[in-house]
Amino acid sequence: MRINREIRADRLRVITEDGEQLGILLLRDALAKAEEAGLDLVEISPSAKPPVAKIIDYGKFRYHQQKKEKDSKKAQVQIKVKEIKFKPNIDTHDFQTKVKHAREFLLKGNKVRITCVFRGREMLHLDLGQKVVDQFCLELADIAALEATPKLLGRAMSTTLAPTGKRPKPIKRPEQGETSRAENENPKGSHS
Repeated sequence: MRINREIRADRLRVITEDGEQLGILLLRDALAKAEEAGLDLVEISPSAKPPVAKIIDYGKFRYHQQKKEKDSKKAQVQIKVKEIKFKPNIDTHDFQTKVKHAREFLLKGNKVRITCVFRGREMLHLDLGQKVVDQFCLELADIAALEATPKLLGRAMSTTLAPTGKRPKPIKRPEQGETSRAENENPKGSHS
């Protein structure tokens, strides 16, 4: 933005700080009005015919503009892609641990890239890797959606899961002092 003497146009449509229109003025007259008010002349719309300039405090104007930009950046959601790698012959416990980590990433709103890496002769058994990837996707189907079918790129089969926004329902457990329905129906001491 051009301010004060940086403005190149010789005629400007001038607006005061309050929004009052002063009309089309010569640059020197507009600068005189701004100096008289103790403010700056800021070119707001340089592409208009004639260009529009406003008499305002430039420092305050820039501050508010930066604050708006900062607030709009805060409102944007940054989606990160987290990657989880494993081999086709992964152990059950390791598999469950990786599923748990992927679930945490998805619940935080991140995407998860699943990669099954094949080494050596494992390339002969791509179906085993496909089964593991499919099982992984099935485990997370309640909170994630598959973006694309798993693809083999070189020695790695990968796909991406995106969060659906659905949260799994928590399991309600009886609180301390409460009794479950089974205990109420068959109280201790009575035999059926």
